[in-house]
Amino acid sequence: MLSTTLRNAQDLLNSKLINQEFIEPLQNLEKIYATAISPDMVNLIRQLNNKDHHHNPIGLQYIPHPDEQNNHPDEIHDPIGDEALSPIKGIVHRYEDRVLLKPLLICPVYCRFCFRREQVGPDQGMLNEQELYNALKWIKVHSQIKEVILSGGDPFILSPRRMNFIVQQLNLIPHITTIRIHTRVPFSTPSLLTDQFITSLTSKKALWVVVHANHPDEFTENAQNAIQSLNSKGIPLLSQSVLLKGINDNVETLEKLLRYFVEWRIKPYYLHQLDKAPGTSRFYVSINQGRKLLEALRGRVTGLAWPTYVLDIPGGYGKVPLGPDYYNATKPGIILDPNHKNHKI
Repeated sequence: MLSTTLRNAQDLLNSKLINQEFIEPLQNLEKIYATAISPDMVNLIRQLNNKDHHHNPIGLQYIPHPDEQNNHPDEIHDPIGDEALSPIKGIVHRYEDRVLLKPLLICPVYCRFCFRREQVGPDQGMLNEQELYNALKWIKVHSQIKEVILSGGDPFILSPRRMNFIVQQLNLIPHITTIRIHTRVPFSTPSLLTDQFITSLTSKKALWVVVHANHPDEFTENAQNAIQSLNSKGIPLLSQSVLLKGINDNVETLEKLLRYFVEWRIKPYYLHQLDKAPGTSRFYVSINQGRKLLEALRGRVTGLAWPTYVLDIPGGYGKVPLGPDYYNATKPGIILDPNHKNHKI
């Protein structure tokens, strides 16, 4: 069993996750995009398929591929416009009543396509003490903000001390009512959820955790233990997933994924249309196909398992729902069922 994180093409070769032919193109790729695959994910990839790691649903998400150097004209570096909406380092303010706080600027454990690509550059690492202080001060003086969302690089990578500091500082701001933390760690690196870290999330204000998984195979015993540790502290859990070609773009896989979330006491929240970041085209699923998948799921899963299918409009205009329509206002006596048959009501 592997016990160290893989961080470059040579590590991948030594671990037999790639063949020799991939070394040179992936060494070129790692000059642009960071690589880090946790021991949990390496071991899971090996368990799923010992012959073609690049083509199992976990390997596809984590193992870099030369095709990531192929950029299409409609792919942009900052597809959701975070940079233009960042008044100071570590803050993104897109909506009036909420703000994104990014204590980590890059994630040490990467899924290849969570939302944005993690690029190698001078902003790696976390906000320093002064930058974090400035970000918290900015939130404090903007009284219209009610909710703070911790995201960016994965906040669950933070030390318990630093996480607790951020949570308690936000608790001291009177106009903040809600803290939301987005993370992939419970599935990608569940060993990080120690008792000490869970305790660091203690908050008098409402604190929600949004966990990210894209495929049912990510629901391992270790991940379940991590999720149960959050459940045991009474922390409400939501989910987010990205619709990805070859990974979860079929009804059976999506149904199983959503059912697992509900069984693990995680309310499905967002199913994201993939942001058109550079090098992501091989995972792109059209919006029409996504809508058809949602249509097919209606009636197959409980409403508790129903996510909102969303697109983050390129340029920083925010999320819009893409869900299929079952009701036609021009024909109020007719509904459309998942099999595209009209029924009178």
